[in-house]
Amino acid sequence: MNGPGLIPYLILGAVLFGTGVAGVLSQRSALMVLMSIEVMMNGALVNLVAFWRFVAPGNYDAQVFFIIIVTIMAIEMAAGLELMLLMYRQRGSANIDAASELKR
Repeated sequence: MNGPGLIPYLILGAVLFGTGVAGVLSQRSALMVLMSIEVMMNGALVNLVAFWRFVAPGNYDAQVFFIIIVTIMAIEMAAGLELMLLMYRQRGSANIDAASELKR
């Protein structure tokens, strides 16, 4: 196999996941939190595809799993954006602290 080994892909996945975690923990905007969750999931998927490529390149299960997960991520983002827009219309703010009032 030509090209970089497994380690650069794992480092890339870890950096993406770490960036997503930092974004979730530091942001107050619901949109930024949703985007950070997407970055975290992309980091995990990079690791999944990297392991598939180097462990079982003849098996296509990881590619099917990848397509299913990306589809679920798109649905999750659409539902999250819809909830965020509804919260913004009702509360006038997309701040996560304002969402705690929705529990009551």
